[in-house]
Amino acid sequence: MLDQLPNRPASPSDLRANRVISIPDFHLEGQLTPEQIDFFEVYGFIRFKQFVPRERANELYQALLELTDELVKKGVDQINGVPLIKGKRDDGSPYFGRIPFASLQHPEFAKFLRDPRFQAIIDQLAPGSRLGEDERDGLVVNRFRNEPGAKYKNLGWHTDSLRDLAYFEKPRRYLNVGFSITDSPMKVGGLRVLPCTHNQSIASMLTTKIHFFDMEPDPNELAIETEAGDLTIHDGRIWHRTALAEVTGDASERCVTYLPIMDGPVIKKHEKSPTPVYFHLKKFLGY
Repeated sequence: MLDQLPNRPASPSDLRANRVISIPDFHLEGQLTPEQIDFFEVYGFIRFKQFVPRERANELYQALLELTDELVKKGVDQINGVPLIKGKRDDGSPYFGRIPFASLQHPEFAKFLRDPRFQAIIDQLAPGSRLGEDERDGLVVNRFRNEPGAKYKNLGWHTDSLRDLAYFEKPRRYLNVGFSITDSPMKVGGLRVLPCTHNQSIASMLTTKIHFFDMEPDPNELAIETEAGDLTIHDGRIWHRTALAEVTGDASERCVTYLPIMDGPVIKKHEKSPTPVYFHLKKFLGY
């Protein structure tokens, strides 16, 4: 995978971190090891293989389908002030490209969040943080598909910590913990990161790329491939994007859920919560 990156440097002195490392097949049993913590702190991301068996990932996929059917039947278009991103498959059936607060909507996702290893991740990588099921967007499930009726096919370059500004807060470290419900090989797009950029200044966070609008591949980016059941963590200050799938229809589907790890003031969401301003801005991106 690393050998496929474009514009490889001409000499060793020009090498960037993402070009000279391979992604180890780390596994998370209980606590993170010193090696795993060091890897994350240096590069800003880490991947854990087989966090849960593929069978458990399939159960969560079935839960996603059940939740989708229920939300469609009820005509839900937002939850706790956060809009759902709707899409339409080639056969005309509706689905959601993004569902917030999933653990409050289906028991299987609530059960998933009770895995004690999530608390170990918080304790070791973000002491003082918490699982905020009813904060910000809660447990988010993304369902990327590349087809004419999809509004959520990919996501441009961005840093998650910038969202703090929308809440009139100073950008801070934010753990982005993603669980792969389905396989995510290169052909379905998936997560791309610029390793080590989590240590950038606020000025760099604001000016290096145009958030969300810039979708062009970067010669220094690293693709993180996953299989159903894998877990990834990346620092919210790192530049990352979701690439567009090379295939279409069912073959392009990629489902991933992101944990609501929070710190700072507790601001719980409810059915009368207002929609954050940045969701209105996302309408310019077509979703």
